[in-house]
Amino acid sequence: MLGQVHDPDLHLLRLFVTVVEAGGFSAAQGVLGLAQPTISQRMAQLEARLGYRLCSRGKGGFRLTEKGGLLLDAARALLLNIEQFRQQANGAAGRLLGTVRIGMAESQDKTVSLKLAAAIAAFRSRQESVQLELISAPPAELERLLLEQRLDYAISYFSGSQAAFDYQPLFEERQRLFCGKGHVLFGEADVELERLLELDQVRHPYRFLKSGEPFQSRRSMAVAEQIESVLTLILSGRHIGYLPCHCARAWVADGLLWALDAGLDFVVPFTLARHRAQVVGEAQQAFAQDLLAAFA
Repeated sequence: MLGQVHDPDLHLLRLFVTVVEAGGFSAAQGVLGLAQPTISQRMAQLEARLGYRLCSRGKGGFRLTEKGGLLLDAARALLLNIEQFRQQANGAAGRLLGTVRIGMAESQDKTVSLKLAAAIAAFRSRQESVQLELISAPPAELERLLLEQRLDYAISYFSGSQAAFDYQPLFEERQRLFCGKGHVLFGEADVELERLLELDQVRHPYRFLKSGEPFQSRRSMAVAEQIESVLTLILSGRHIGYLPCHCARAWVADGLLWALDAGLDFVVPFTLARHRAQVVGEAQQAFAQDLLAAFA
């Protein structure tokens, strides 16, 4: 049985909640960054501290016991109260305090960077002593960090299918199909769609498609998630692929990239996303206000 609750107990409770929300020990490995034996060991420590079993994990899969379900509700309430206390204590001085953690997609257009800079300038004009953390990462990584509540907000393109997230639209980015110098289509205009379908296209594993867009060829021998990697593969002259128009502009001007059928362009919506379960403090709210105003 638990007497006093100490920091190690809170770490174990957070791990327990994460395992349940992930759907089991195996699924929680990527979220926690821990191997399954380590997760099992720490869950056993928590069960030993409590004096009862929290879940069953056999052939029938992962399932909470009745007491495990009761503890889950209590643990969520406790962790929420701790975060609320931290936020309220930070705001008690009449000054914005703490840390605001913002993730954003890589290789942004100049106009986007300037608007983000304007939001930061507006925020810094407030009465605040806030540490700003800006992290650039691919969309899948940003989504993972949001799920782990290691970011307050993320600016990127997302599937919009995460029930745990709130999304607010910010701006759109146009993508176009390109080939590199040395490719059989370089310099050609009005290429037939059937010919494009047979070419090797760089596949992007984190591309959320609407019906019929973007174009996808029948062949893909290259996979890349980051824009710089996609660009490198296209510049080889052996692959076609999509790039944001603003990223390709200088390479086109230098004669190293060639834009293919503009009718195959598509627009990617970028949003400001946050985890609904995460307590939003005064500093986070203020920064989000300044950010939305800058992009309005």
